[in-house]
Amino acid sequence: MRTTDPIGHEETAVPGTAAEPAAEEAAGSRRRRRSRTRRVLLGALTLLVLGVLGVAGTMWWAVDHYTGKVDRIPNVFPTNVPESEQPRAAKGGETFLLVGVDARSDLPTTGRDAKAPEWKRGAQRSDTMMLVHLPADHRHAYVVSLPRDSWVSIPGNGKAKLNAAFSWGGPPLLIDTVQRLTDVKVDHLAVIDWSGFKTLTDDIGGVDLAGKHMNGEEALKYVRERYNLPRGDLDRTHRQQAFLRAVIAKTLTKDSMANPLKAKELLDRVTGVVSVDDRLSDGDLRDLMWSMRGVRSGDMVFMNAPVGGLDMIKGQSVVLLDENGSEQLWEAMRNDTMADYVANHSIDRLGASTP
Repeated sequence: MRTTDPIGHEETAVPGTAAEPAAEEAAGSRRRRRSRTRRVLLGALTLLVLGVLGVAGTMWWAVDHYTGKVDRIPNVFPTNVPESEQPRAAKGGETFLLVGVDARSDLPTTGRDAKAPEWKRGAQRSDTMMLVHLPADHRHAYVVSLPRDSWVSIPGNGKAKLNAAFSWGGPPLLIDTVQRLTDVKVDHLAVIDWSGFKTLTDDIGGVDLAGKHMNGEEALKYVRERYNLPRGDLDRTHRQQAFLRAVIAKTLTKDSMANPLKAKELLDRVTGVVSVDDRLSDGDLRDLMWSMRGVRSGDMVFMNAPVGGLDMIKGQSVVLLDENGSEQLWEAMRNDTMADYVANHSIDRLGASTP
C-alpha cells in the first residue's frame, strides 16, 4: 500500500497505518453491496421461476384432469374396407372429422354428460361435417366444410346425400364415405349434438354473429337455416363456419391459454359437450393443446369443398361436388401443402360477412 507525503512525494505505506483500514473498509462495503444485489436478484428470479412453475403446474393439472374426462366413442373407424378403397397415407399433419349431429332426443347424446347413445339408426343426422386439417408446423388450421346435401356414393347403399351416411351407419359409415370421397385419411373424430351446441354457446356467454349477439337457441337457429339463404346449403355451411370462428375467437385467446383458471373453465365446457374417438388418448389431447396453443381464429382458413352446381335428384335438392377441383384440394391435404393451395386457388372462403 502507498501513501503521499505533504509535498506530494509518494512513499510506501507502513502496514497498520490509518490508510490501510480505510481502503479495506471501502472494499468490504462494495463486496457487501454486490452480495445484497445478488441475493435480491436471486430471490426475484426464484420467485419468478416458482410462479411460472406454479402456473404451468396448474395448467397441466387442468389439462390432465379434463382430458381424462372426455367422452370417447368406441369402434368409430370402418373395418373390412377393401385395400383399393383405403385412403392414401398423409405426408404430414393430422386431419379431424368434426361432426354436428341433429339428435332426435331430449337427452344429450355427446359429451361427458351424455344420457343417450350418440348414434341409433335413423335417430341422428349429421347436419355439419367439416374436415379440419392441422399442418405439421402447427401454425395454422384449415377447415373444409362438406355440404350435408352433397350427392355421394355411400358404401353399400348407392348414391345419397352425405348426411344419410351417419343416419344409416353411424361414425364408421360416415368416415368410410368421407375417406372414399376424398382419399384423405381421417385421423380422429369429434362429435357434438345440438344440445351440446346450445350449452356451449350459453356457457361462454353467447356469440356475436351477423351483427347480433346470440344465445344458444338463437345461434342454433342461425346455423340451421338454409331455405331462405341465397345459396341454400352452401351459405348454411358458411354460417356454421362463422359460428365456429366466433367461438374460437372468444375462447382461444392469449389470456385464456395463459390463465390456469380460464383454461380450466374452457376445458370443462368443451369436455362436457364433445365426444371423440377412443384412439385419441389423453396424451394425444395434451400434445394437441400444447402444439396448437399459439393458433388463433385469424390463423384459420374456412372454406367449402369445391362445388360444381346444384340439382334435383329423386325429388331432392342436392349439391354436386366438383370432382376435378376437389381432387386438388384433397391432394393438398394429403401432402400437407394447404397453404400453397389456398394461395394459388380460387376458393369458396368464409368472408367478413355471412348471410
